[in-house]
Amino acid sequence: MSHPDSIAPHGGTLIQRIASPQQREEFLSKADFLPRVPLDARAVSDLEMIAIGGFSPLTGFMEQADYHRVVNEMHLVNGLPWSIPVTLSVTEAIAEPLQIGSLVRLDNPTGQFIGVLELTQKYTYDKRHEALMVYRTNEEKHPGVAVVYNQGNINLAGPIWLLQREADPRFPTYQIDPAESRALFRDKGWKTIVGFQTRNPIHRAHEYIIKCAMEIVDGLFLHPLVGATKEDDIPADVRMRCYEIMLEHYFPHERVILAINPAAMRYAGPREAIFHALVRKNYGCTHFIVGRDHAGVGDYYGTYDAQHIFDEFSPGELGITPLKFEHAFYCLRTKQMATTKTSPSTREERVHLSGTKVREMLRRGETPPPEFSRPEVARELAQAMRITEPSYEI
Repeated sequence: MSHPDSIAPHGGTLIQRIASPQQREEFLSKADFLPRVPLDARAVSDLEMIAIGGFSPLTGFMEQADYHRVVNEMHLVNGLPWSIPVTLSVTEAIAEPLQIGSLVRLDNPTGQFIGVLELTQKYTYDKRHEALMVYRTNEEKHPGVAVVYNQGNINLAGPIWLLQREADPRFPTYQIDPAESRALFRDKGWKTIVGFQTRNPIHRAHEYIIKCAMEIVDGLFLHPLVGATKEDDIPADVRMRCYEIMLEHYFPHERVILAINPAAMRYAGPREAIFHALVRKNYGCTHFIVGRDHAGVGDYYGTYDAQHIFDEFSPGELGITPLKFEHAFYCLRTKQMATTKTSPSTREERVHLSGTKVREMLRRGETPPPEFSRPEVARELAQAMRITEPSYEI
């Protein structure tokens, strides 16, 4: 490499667990003889993220010691910060016949052989404790907690191999894995890169904080999450069209890279903000935007809890710089986007358009006002709402 990366992956080495052609042939030759474990959509995303290095330094699904340390202390056994357990949970019936030390075939939801687990451990775990520690609640109506409660009681652990990296048929041109994003940053000469996590279309408040961040770095890595989300989140293809529209009309093309994040949402609020930052560090970002209620859902987390949690780690420990932003609004006095840090406006002069109001407007066939969303994006969302019936969360 002619130019060193501007930031090291978490743990110092970018993990690569995609089988070589020879390994793949060997695994395929054993396909009919290996015990099978079916993966749900989230487990498939986790498998992919481990394999491409997005979850570096993880080389597989967590063993018991790492699991307990992460749940209780937000660190791996080796001392590195890590805030979300990455586990493969199965039923007792599936786990019972599996032999420690053996290979396990991992199938996707349609039964296709996509990966291998080198089984090192099988262990039980306390679902309620995991929920309370990771999600700060044990209520099953929380979507992340519901996943934990509904999954199997046994965690399978060990290194994994992904048979091959398939292109995402929905967004093949935007599938940029960590090794490639790092190469792109080097080619562009970017030393400082800010990552932006989103599972929603970019509205004016997002645009404002992103552009504030862009003033102090070399480039933006716009990195929407396209793995499993809640049923009422806007579909990934609609969101991607909105990002394309924004980049075409409202951002300098040479300073932005749009790429998909294959990970699944946990909705773990503060803990997931740390998790999202470490993932973007693996992709090569030096900075990470943390806005209001990052990765939150409902009223489970305080508005800025996801910012405060970064203060629980010692300076430099995470290896990526959080950029913390207040809730942005359209200011009627200054006629522009602002926060309380930049605007002298009274509460009555601030336009906060809630997701609920926007959904109601879209259902009525109305487009959100320009104070909330750029008109081209608003039209795209209104069109999508006419085509699809479910209620969407902005």
